[in-house]
Amino acid sequence: MRIAITGASGAIGSALCDALLARGDEVVGLTRDPAKARSTNPTVGWHQWEPTRERPPEEAFAGVDGVVNLVGESINQRWTDEAKRRILESRVTATRNLVQAITALEQKPRVLVSQSAIGYYGDRGEALVDESAAPGDGFGAEVPVEWERAAREIEGTGVRLVITRTSPVLDPDSGMLKQMLTPFKLGVGGPVGGGDQYLSWIHIDDAVAVLLWALDSEEVEGVVNASSPNPVTNRELSKTLGRVLRRPAVMPVPNFALNLMLGRELAETVMGGARVVPRRTEDLGYRFQHPQLEEALRDLL
Repeated sequence: MRIAITGASGAIGSALCDALLARGDEVVGLTRDPAKARSTNPTVGWHQWEPTRERPPEEAFAGVDGVVNLVGESINQRWTDEAKRRILESRVTATRNLVQAITALEQKPRVLVSQSAIGYYGDRGEALVDESAAPGDGFGAEVPVEWERAAREIEGTGVRLVITRTSPVLDPDSGMLKQMLTPFKLGVGGPVGGGDQYLSWIHIDDAVAVLLWALDSEEVEGVVNASSPNPVTNRELSKTLGRVLRRPAVMPVPNFALNLMLGRELAETVMGGARVVPRRTEDLGYRFQHPQLEEALRDLL
């Protein structure tokens, strides 16, 4: 197949490019800086795109069978008014521009797999949450709600749409796990904000494999959770990571410190949590490669 990817130079995007190329597919990457991206992965066919300003170039979709939309600025930053505007625009405006470009094509791809996030569900405490749940409250939920709404504009065009609500991805080279490794290796790691809040997670290999499965499986349509079937509390995560690294994990990060580091609004989101399960994902036939946290961490580390 020939697959076009937005956000192809990010952590998930890069791993997805490698997986597609390894199985013999052709990959087209959409990026702001093709020269830089080409120096990192010359096997991908790169096209320039300013996602919030324009539609992607029509030539990027020539012969494309499927599109994976991973575009979006990091949400892990202080949520100032300006940051919120950029975070939303980088997902909503960019996805709308992408969908409009696909809709205008005479020969459309068969499938669009568009990223979302489990932030959609908001803070749900200990309740089990699956794909049928209503959206939560706050900016952390607003972003995926609007992101998904933009992707749904493809409906009615004959393009199969899959929306993947993805958990925080465990990857030692990026994201949450990378940030945790240094303090834990130094023996000063521990639970965040009390530790009782649930943390849903997914191994980077499963995050990529769910996208491949969504591309390949004609019966997969609509929303699926890209999240391990075994969410854990923040305290369990800390204990397990400490055990894998053979380091103590008893230095909690207090709430006031989170407020100082992240700002009040993002800190409140981190101190909340959702116990997300991939009910529909598993019902449709996906089998997780790394469903248990300790095995996943040992594999990664």
